[in-house]
Amino acid sequence: MLTQNVAMQSPAEVREHDVRLPSGIRLHYIEQGPATGPAILLLHGYTDSSGSWSLVMALLPPDLRVVALDQRGHGFSDRPEGASATVVGHSMGSFVARRVAERAPDRVSHLVLLGSAPTADNAVVRALLQAIDALPDPVDPAFVREFQLSTVAKPVPPDFMAARIVNSQNMPAHVWKSALGSLVRYRPSAAITCPTLVIGGDADGVFSKEEQAALAREIPGAVLDLEPAIGHALNWEDPDRFVASLLRFLGAKS
Repeated sequence: MLTQNVAMQSPAEVREHDVRLPSGIRLHYIEQGPATGPAILLLHGYTDSSGSWSLVMALLPPDLRVVALDQRGHGFSDRPEGASATVVGHSMGSFVARRVAERAPDRVSHLVLLGSAPTADNAVVRALLQAIDALPDPVDPAFVREFQLSTVAKPVPPDFMAARIVNSQNMPAHVWKSALGSLVRYRPSAAITCPTLVIGGDADGVFSKEEQAALAREIPGAVLDLEPAIGHALNWEDPDRFVASLLRFLGAKS
């Protein structure tokens, strides 16, 4: 059973690493906690980076091994093995997390899909894809700012949001286009068999509460947690609430 006394925990030391895949691609990630602790893999959303999990990582118990990855083309990772782990994905990362659970079900003990839907192929995302198809390099800072601010319904710390905007602005236009295009084309390929938490906000402007509920119905036994007055990024808008729900889910399912 995982500890749930979040407020009394001291934050663990965060370490940075790079890993080179057999394909030659270099991935950057940050981690905290002991190598022998229960593992949680955090996958960020579209145009974000491992830093988007910083508010959450500061609240997680220090006995957990937490790894936050810069996905390919994002953060400090290049563009163009085992125990099982809890895989947590936000937005784009939720579809990556689901794909991991589909392809390697024996490696995923628990799945957490944050700000997600059965597919990303909806009117909101298609409109965004149409807008970014015209983006030149460098990406317009005003566009980046408007995009990131549009994802939240509740204010987040200004310094944190500023860092997310800078991070997204540094991503080349071709990655904005290819990543979102792949996201829209994704379709589930296999049933999810591990315990799953579908969590998000009822004021999400990207994936509606109806879409999030449909995702939970699609996965046998999935737990649905829709938080009131929260937008597309519960992990940014109310990290305490997100961590409490995550640890409650893991404790109940351990």
